[in-house]
Amino acid sequence: MLDQVPSDALVFFVIATYGEGEPTDNAVGLIDFLGAKQLELSKGGTSLPNLKYVLFSLGNSTYENFCATGRFVDRRLSDFGATRVGPSGEGDDDKSMEENYLAWKDEMWSEVEKKMGWQEGVNSGVPDFDVKELAPAHDSKMVYLGELSHQALVGSRSVHDTRNPFISPIVEMKELFRNGDRNCVSVEFDITNSGMKYQTGDHVGVWPLNPEREVERFLRILQLHSKRDQTIDVKSLDPALAKVPFPVPTTYHSIFRHYLDISQLSSRQAIQSLAKFAPTENAREMLEELGADKDYYHSVVAENGLRLADVLLLAAGDSLTVDPSIAKYTPWAIPFQHIISCIPRLQPRYYSISSSSRLFPNSIHITVVVAKFKPSSTAKEMYGLGSNYLLNLKRAATGETRPRDKDSPVYVLDGPRNKYKTGTTYAVPIHTRLSKFRLPKSVRIPLIMIGPGTGVAPFRAFIQERVVLARRAKASKGPDALRDWATMDLFYGCRRSDCDFLYKDEWVEYAKELDGKFRLHVALSREPGKPKKYVQQLVEEQADMVVESLIRKKGMCYCLSLCLVIDLDSRHATILSMLISIFLTGYLYICGDAKHMAREVEATLESIIGKSMGGGQEEGAKELKLLKDRKRLMLDVWS
Repeated sequence: MLDQVPSDALVFFVIATYGEGEPTDNAVGLIDFLGAKQLELSKGGTSLPNLKYVLFSLGNSTYENFCATGRFVDRRLSDFGATRVGPSGEGDDDKSMEENYLAWKDEMWSEVEKKMGWQEGVNSGVPDFDVKELAPAHDSKMVYLGELSHQALVGSRSVHDTRNPFISPIVEMKELFRNGDRNCVSVEFDITNSGMKYQTGDHVGVWPLNPEREVERFLRILQLHSKRDQTIDVKSLDPALAKVPFPVPTTYHSIFRHYLDISQLSSRQAIQSLAKFAPTENAREMLEELGADKDYYHSVVAENGLRLADVLLLAAGDSLTVDPSIAKYTPWAIPFQHIISCIPRLQPRYYSISSSSRLFPNSIHITVVVAKFKPSSTAKEMYGLGSNYLLNLKRAATGETRPRDKDSPVYVLDGPRNKYKTGTTYAVPIHTRLSKFRLPKSVRIPLIMIGPGTGVAPFRAFIQERVVLARRAKASKGPDALRDWATMDLFYGCRRSDCDFLYKDEWVEYAKELDGKFRLHVALSREPGKPKKYVQQLVEEQADMVVESLIRKKGMCYCLSLCLVIDLDSRHATILSMLISIFLTGYLYICGDAKHMAREVEATLESIIGKSMGGGQEEGAKELKLLKDRKRLMLDVWS
């Protein structure tokens, strides 16, 4: 279709990158298409001279392959003769994607005006959607009250994926931290008879909902609390530009609880767009200033973690702390179609699966630290949406009565039409996402795994996977079956051995079952009476072993291959050399915080590897890049 775009038209590409340079699911087809050596176009040509485009990439600069997918699309379109208008833009989620976009938009649009002869339109206030309140006679069984798909609404069986999550019963929830004011929740989801499959190393998406306090605040600010259960239908006035972001018909209450992300930090664009609906002149001026002045926005909104409801209350002079159920808020007459346009859809939260699909084919485990933080020293406590939802579920499922934080979020857990609770068992909508974080097939390849905190989650799954294989090997080959297995070294870090040492007892049992092939190295950063130690320091202490697993054995295998192939022809000698090289080269895995831990660990690895090669950091960096290129170094990191 790209060769059919008129030469006086402009195509906008907004391309996201996640993980280690991977495209989003809906971009895979485009990437495959542009990755071909020669295009197969609808008109039979092989180039795109007709195509003019602008491109904005989304990514996170803490990852090495920042905006890699967008950069690839830009490069390949250029290779095929297309013309980019204006600079390519890149939004950095580690900083401020919105500010990146706004800065790029002005420069991009200036070029569009010059080269296309277009003028940027002024926001005329024309809505994207048409909202209609339906009569009470509307069939209530076909009203979405939080269901995420038509199949979930009518109760039909079908494939479960991101468009149709499985409402998974929770088998077990437990607290993993022993002391202190932090929480880490272990969750086991039952996927029996769901048709869902996963591989060890995959991710699971958990669909949260908004806490009731935030829901109630929005309903009352917009004066919708008295008709919270009113059924509405929403239609897009231009489906090519704006799709209805949730299933309809639905209700006001359901939209705020299940479908719109009203718990996120308020965006500058959303604030600016609401200024014209302000109830007072002072409120309008404040919103306009917040929308226009990024420094003012940062000091008032970002540093205090204000949600959109917070901003509206602040501008109107209302209390941000009063109980919404009894509050007398200043009413804002904002058309509901505008609310839909300026607040994004609530998205799933992704977690590394901490169970092996071989050991637990009918369940998925996750390990989640509950997020609680202050965006600045003067701000109030903020709470992560997904992790605190799981904490609420754990409290309800276990009957926990320990007092909660005063301002901690409270969720309604029964779900739409009580579908998330049966008896005393709670359920959560989930779906799986493929990952490239995989174990090698051979058990004779050394593994180096580095994962402090909940970064240990996929490595628990990896070790469980090897335990299953060890049991099978011993059953068929006897007690010495693991003699030729390579070592599996896990570098794990936490604060204290008596507080947040995750799966402490499990590791001991796994080591026994794996006949010592599994070795655990622990760094404790706040152990009483001992100096602070982090995983990168452990790696440096074990430099000889790490280098032996990753580099030296690779060199040894080349020597070995040369000795073995003297009597073979060159073609078979080359193949055997490659096979033995691949067979003995170790795998390195890093999981956890991308911004600090992963970078510091990589710097340590570059140092010790470079030193082992008789060089320095630069030589080590080249070798580490080679490991990445050969898929021998894999990362599962987040910021």
